[in-house]
Amino acid sequence: MTYRIEALPVAPFQPLFDLSDAELAKVGARRWTATHAGLAPCRVSLQDADAGERLILVNHAHLTDASSPYRASGPIFVREAAARAEPQPDAVPEMLSRRPLSIRVYDRRNMMIQGEVIAGADLDAALHRWFATPEVETVHVHFAPRGCYLARAVRH
Repeated sequence: MTYRIEALPVAPFQPLFDLSDAELAKVGARRWTATHAGLAPCRVSLQDADAGERLILVNHAHLTDASSPYRASGPIFVREAAARAEPQPDAVPEMLSRRPLSIRVYDRRNMMIQGEVIAGADLDAALHRWFATPEVETVHVHFAPRGCYLARAVRH
């Protein structure tokens, strides 16, 4: 069984870069500049921002099904120069492979089947294992220490 990692689309976030700091604050977002590489993982490009790169830090609803008790949102970074990543099937972007991860496994009703903490280097094996289970629909990938959403994996 194969999988594909999905990045977020860039379009919903592009207008945020044109807002003033006061306007960003009204929507619970902040302008942010990366102080060094590896600190700000972009959920659109699935790449870390370089030092000095501009980003927006904003809350994003990543599980919006109102009928699920697991609906969730959290903070994400989006690089100003981001273009949407399109990872190949069965490919884990480097940004994910080198971080400690929490994966959350969901069925078709958006009910969590299981969760586990893994090394990013083990994500490919974990996704193959979970998608071999017929009831698994999606797997959300989070940064384990802070719990922030990074991406989701779907069957391919």
